[in-house]
Amino acid sequence: DTAYINGQWVGASSWVENPRRYEIAPGVLKPGKNQITLRVLKMQPGEAFLSPPNTLSLTLGSSFALPLSGEWLGKLSVDARPPHPLPLGFENYPTMPSVLHLGMLASVAPLAIRGVIWYQGEANFMRAYQYRKLLPAMIADWRTLFAQGDFPFYIVGLPAFMHPRNEPGDDAWAELREAQALTVKTVRRTALATIADTGDPDNIHPLDKKIVGDRLAYCALATEFGRQIPFSGPTYRSFEAKAASITIRFDNVEGGLTVKGADIQGFAVAGADRKWHWAKAQVVGDTVVVQSSLVAAPIAVRYAWQANPGVNLFNSAGLPATPFRTDNWPLSTQGAKPW
Repeated sequence: DTAYINGQWVGASSWVENPRRYEIAPGVLKPGKNQITLRVLKMQPGEAFLSPPNTLSLTLGSSFALPLSGEWLGKLSVDARPPHPLPLGFENYPTMPSVLHLGMLASVAPLAIRGVIWYQGEANFMRAYQYRKLLPAMIADWRTLFAQGDFPFYIVGLPAFMHPRNEPGDDAWAELREAQALTVKTVRRTALATIADTGDPDNIHPLDKKIVGDRLAYCALATEFGRQIPFSGPTYRSFEAKAASITIRFDNVEGGLTVKGADIQGFAVAGADRKWHWAKAQVVGDTVVVQSSLVAAPIAVRYAWQANPGVNLFNSAGLPATPFRTDNWPLSTQGAKPW
């Protein structure tokens, strides 16, 4: 945002939490009516003013504060050019147009690249279904830009975040994890580091990054450097519905399924009515059998299908099972728009 008084620039900022306290030079204010104009460059929908109305004021030299709350006249524009040279910190702000591509990618593309680790998705979870196309398109674009072949691209699945829900159902955070996992299935030389068993419910940037680094290292060592080591937890292969239960088969069992705790958490089943109920789950060899007394004839299973799922199903290598669903029913983010 950029502030003007009577057409003269008085200040600008490019970060939400910055206090806007601008010094007004002598001669800018005039006796009688003055016009204050704000040019707001917005990257997403929402209110323009985020602070309480009583914090908006013009303070004179006498310490008299003239309130600026109330109605403001507004006009839409499509001009996205910066209104003036910005300080370096603002020029690097990633939501400014062209900063990410021209400022951070194109400028280093001539250099050699060995691979990418990608830990992102939190800002996209409300449009998780779109991410199925967005992430593969970005990978393809980066590989084209650097012109050094299909270098490896390792994706970190979203961590546990927010507090657990009491009831199963749709969840945008889980849908974003699915988009990440689908990318690994469809884009060559990619791998997924699942970390849904870690995280902080109150901090979107959890402090423990060692476990993330370790699991990314396993991906690189196994897929690029030829080490014969496990790099993935159990991943869904197929299911078989029986009278009152469903049997789930997995790949990447790596010596057997293990449970951290007394009971497996996070499984839910649904019948033909598509209503989800928590299920009891039991490890039987390299499979998991799930059932619920509330669903007489289950037809679909979901595992760890929420933002903070309490993952406790692992393989013998200590790697967590990747969240999954067996149904192909419409998702909550399928019709989400970017505006």
